[in-house]
Amino acid sequence: MNNAAVNVSSQLEQAQALTLPSRQEMLARSPSVNAFWNNNQQLLVSAWKEWEASSSGSLLVSSETLLDEKLHNAVNSAWDDPSTENQVKDLWQEAAPGVYTAQFFKPEKLIELRHYLDDVTTAGIPLKPPYGIVLNRHGAMLDERSEGYLATPSFQAFYRKLLDKYMRPIARLLFPEVYGYDSQTFGFSIQWQAGMDTSLRLHTDASSVTMNINMNLSDEKFTGSEVDFYDPITGNIKRLSFEPGTAMIHRGNVPHASQAIRSGERSNLVLWLYGDQMQTPYASKQQNRVSARERWAKPSGLRDRSAPF
Repeated sequence: MNNAAVNVSSQLEQAQALTLPSRQEMLARSPSVNAFWNNNQQLLVSAWKEWEASSSGSLLVSSETLLDEKLHNAVNSAWDDPSTENQVKDLWQEAAPGVYTAQFFKPEKLIELRHYLDDVTTAGIPLKPPYGIVLNRHGAMLDERSEGYLATPSFQAFYRKLLDKYMRPIARLLFPEVYGYDSQTFGFSIQWQAGMDTSLRLHTDASSVTMNINMNLSDEKFTGSEVDFYDPITGNIKRLSFEPGTAMIHRGNVPHASQAIRSGERSNLVLWLYGDQMQTPYASKQQNRVSARERWAKPSGLRDRSAPF
């Protein structure tokens, strides 16, 4: 074995030997927590790459076999010919004012993603939980702008495809005013468990658009954990529940809350879009008049390092 191989191998071992800061230290925003992630950032990135390349690692194929077939076909058609974009729009139903739902993943294929994430949790490499949004004990930060994010190359390819190919043009279709305020990305996974995680009070997101995708398998039932959406015009609340593989998408400024989970577990991916330096559209902003071709294009700017938490 050459010296280079020894050095690469040692990075995984070093990362697995790290002691993750305690939950209390992270909740208290202790300075030692920031120091831990900053001091070990490059080590963790290298360790995840080595883990995925090793015999003990796991690979998430970045193809789109997990995606609902109707959504996949309509999105591919719109990228080839943006004039067909209404085929994508028609798949999304308005379940509450300004909140749209659709089948996003194939329920029968979610086992592949869940197996991969299960392997990630047993890899022994520190991951930062999403404590910035809720006091949740599970899940991980997903975007490279975040400390302690899931840096495996195959997951990052999959994550970028979800945002760039699917979420952004769908957001522009449903919420035209977000165009130009959607160049930056953020994401985390989260798991609600009965007896451990409580409700999340009414709040808005620091995003232009939020997409929340359920990852439960068809036989993973739960009760409670509904999402309430508040309509500031009427004062009414619409309570929605997740089905396996479905997604909800809404503007970040739509007030919403999660009810306590009463039994079982709920696993979700949460994805955000916002503008450079975390800009979001003003509530009174007029809708941008952009062409279908412009909607179905990636932003030309660079990703910045601003993160909500």
